[in-house]
Amino acid sequence: MSQLTSTDLFSPVQLGPYNLPNRVVMAPMTRNRAGEGNVPTALNATYYAQRATAGLIVTEGSQISPQGFGYPATPGIHSPEQIAGWQLVTDAVHSAGGRIFLQLWHTGRISHPSLQPDGALPVAPSAIAPAGNATTYTGSQPFVTPRALELAEILDVVEQFRQGAKNALVAGFDGVEIHGAFGYLIDQFLQDGTNQRTDAYGGSIENRARFLLEVTEAVCGIWGANRVGIKLSPSNTFNDIRDSDPEAIFSYAIATLDHFGLGYLHLMAASAADIRHGGKPIPVSEFRSLYAGTIIANGGFDRETGNTAIAKGDADLVSFGILFLANPDLPKRLRLNTPLNPADRHTFYGGGEKGYTDYPFLDATTVN
Repeated sequence: MSQLTSTDLFSPVQLGPYNLPNRVVMAPMTRNRAGEGNVPTALNATYYAQRATAGLIVTEGSQISPQGFGYPATPGIHSPEQIAGWQLVTDAVHSAGGRIFLQLWHTGRISHPSLQPDGALPVAPSAIAPAGNATTYTGSQPFVTPRALELAEILDVVEQFRQGAKNALVAGFDGVEIHGAFGYLIDQFLQDGTNQRTDAYGGSIENRARFLLEVTEAVCGIWGANRVGIKLSPSNTFNDIRDSDPEAIFSYAIATLDHFGLGYLHLMAASAADIRHGGKPIPVSEFRSLYAGTIIANGGFDRETGNTAIAKGDADLVSFGILFLANPDLPKRLRLNTPLNPADRHTFYGGGEKGYTDYPFLDATTVN
């Protein structure tokens, strides 16, 4: 355990080429408020610009292709209209003095034929159906058994990530985060509960990490490694994901990612739900010795625990989800240690301004 320092959430920090004014990160949060054609709108631009005092904003997941689509009204980054919609967002955030990374997303098997082009089956490393239900435009429907990607198709998906990264550059982002967490496609390749391939992408730890590393290389080739982040969730059970030895696969993946010189590694701590569903609670601090670069920690942090994680050296920055959702001026509220707005869970997903852009600022006169 490292020695306590005076560094805290409100200290400036260098992240890749950017000098961030604080270490309070807005975590990616799906809000299901994209417009027709999965295009970001002016409402989304207002939402993100309101939160521009974050040291860094990471957007909600944005599908890199129609095949990567898994939830209604979630934004994409594969059509000209989507790129233009995201440009509204980046312009608004930059005008407000903020910095914003786009999260690149492929949901893999966590989709449904009604969301896929021509009603096709969702794709995955292996033809294993997840337990539970998909969210579709006609309501909740049981997940289907996905189609296992052919070997040659895997390179096509890597190319989808590369093109998504190119499109994010055109849209004016400051960087990108690769979504390798929460049981989506990259996570499905990593974990042996979802990857039972017998080719170069399955079996051994090295093979199961291959897809993640190829995607990382492709995206870094567009942005430069120091403007790329990766999100991983070693303890996660969401979307019926599991591994027989999560410490082994994630330790290998993280130690290998350390060689890229990435902007950051975004690590999820175990949630109460993960533990309740049998996940192994692996603390973020366990990976600190394997990764010399910048670590962003996420998972139920508040002002006190966030400051402690940074002071101990377990993390360099801390990301906040629900707290940022309900408090557009969260860095100011945390710094002043003032009361926080309560979050309205009924408005987390879908809808319009209510529960999205109408949360009050500490100083009501600053509301956009």
